[in-house]
Amino acid sequence: MSHHHHHDNSHAGHNHGDDDGHGHDHDHSDDIEPALQTLIWKQIDFESIRTLNESEPDQGAKIVEKTWPQRLDPEPMLESDADEQKDFPPLSNKNSFTGILKLHSILIRSSTTSSAPKTLKLYLNRDDLDFSTAADLPPTQTLELSQTAEIQDVPVKRTSFGNTYSLSLFVEDNYGDEVTRIYWIGFKGVFMELSREPVEVLYEKAANPRDHTLVQGVGDMAANKGTRHGM
Repeated sequence: MSHHHHHDNSHAGHNHGDDDGHGHDHDHSDDIEPALQTLIWKQIDFESIRTLNESEPDQGAKIVEKTWPQRLDPEPMLESDADEQKDFPPLSNKNSFTGILKLHSILIRSSTTSSAPKTLKLYLNRDDLDFSTAADLPPTQTLELSQTAEIQDVPVKRTSFGNTYSLSLFVEDNYGDEVTRIYWIGFKGVFMELSREPVEVLYEKAANPRDHTLVQGVGDMAANKGTRHGM
């Protein structure tokens, strides 16, 4: 897969800490630090995270809530409900953001065991998605995950995810276990605030006072859905 081209990410799981003989495990985490400027975390609406088929309540939210320093912690983890897996995909995790996200990649950590997720389907901006509708709806993109305990940085098609406000992750299968386990999920991309401030600041720099009137007019039209005399 294309994400294996980046050596800084492929070592983030610290599994190769003993191979160099130096034992400086923290040095491997530093390798990926430059990419942290595109890590999306505080812009996630954690209270809106909804996970289907989790063995315990709120597991899906808890692994997304893990910060970057906590990404290798074994707990909490997300585990699928073995009783439900006969009829449904192992896991479904829906994440919403507080603005518009240009998504670049999915970060995920699982394990080298057969419980590692294998096929991950992404559904963009579908607030009504559940197992039954997902069965008939083609995903925005399908990703194939590796059986590894390292942090996987899996790129998405940026042209397909340039206007992301919610993202549903469906784990369709794993590497043979009765349950699927995931220890961390993260997102990388560029976040855009849901605010008119950047536009207003841009107009404030203009010398022509008429520009301020234009900004007000745009706001009125947006509020009234294009009807200038909505009041």
